[in-house]
Amino acid sequence: MIRDKASHHEKIIAAAWDEFLTYGFADASMRRIADAAGMSAAGLYKHFPSKEEMFAALVEPVRLGMMELYRKEEIQETEALQRGEVTEKWESGGEARMTMAYIYDHLDAFRLLVCKSAGTRYETFLHDLAVEEEKTTITMMEMLKKQGRQINEIRPEEFHLLVTANVNAVFQAVEHGFTREEAMHYADTLDAFFPKAWQAFFGY
Repeated sequence: MIRDKASHHEKIIAAAWDEFLTYGFADASMRRIADAAGMSAAGLYKHFPSKEEMFAALVEPVRLGMMELYRKEEIQETEALQRGEVTEKWESGGEARMTMAYIYDHLDAFRLLVCKSAGTRYETFLHDLAVEEEKTTITMMEMLKKQGRQINEIRPEEFHLLVTANVNAVFQAVEHGFTREEAMHYADTLDAFFPKAWQAFFGY
C-alpha cells in the first residue's frame, strides 16, 4: 500500500510538472493532471488539497534554497564590512554567476516561479527577492555610515527601482529562454556591470 501511494505520488508530480510548465498555474487543469497520472480527480485530492498546494510542492523547496543563498551572501557581506573590507566586496564579484548557477540547476522550478505563477502566492516572487535585497543593502549602508564613511544619498523611490532592476536582470535569462551556456555568459556580463555601478553609487 505504501509503495502504491509513493508510486501514485511520483506520477502526480511528473504530470504536474508537465501541466504547469505547459499551461501555467491559472490555466492548469487538475483533471488533466489526474488523467495523466492514471487516477481519478478525487484520488488526486487525497495527495494535494488544492491546485496551489500542488504548485507549491514543486517550487517551494527551490524558493527556500534561493532565500538561503541570499542569507549566506548577506552574512558574508556583513562580516566583510565588519572587517573594514569595503572594496573587496566590489572586486570579488561572482554574485550573479553564483545565483545563475543555482537557477539553472533548478530551471523548471524557476520557469514556474518567474513565468507561470500568476494567481498563486508566488506571483510576487521577484518583488519579494527585491525587498530582501533592498533590506540587505540598507543595512550595509547603515554599517558604512557608522564607520564614518560618506554614502551618496538617493531618493528611496529611485533606490527601490535600482534594486528591483538588479534582481530582475538576473531572471531575464529565464524569461528569454537562455540556454545554460548563454545564461552563464550573461551572468559574467552582469558581474562586470552591476558591481561597478553600485560601487559608484556608494561613492567608492
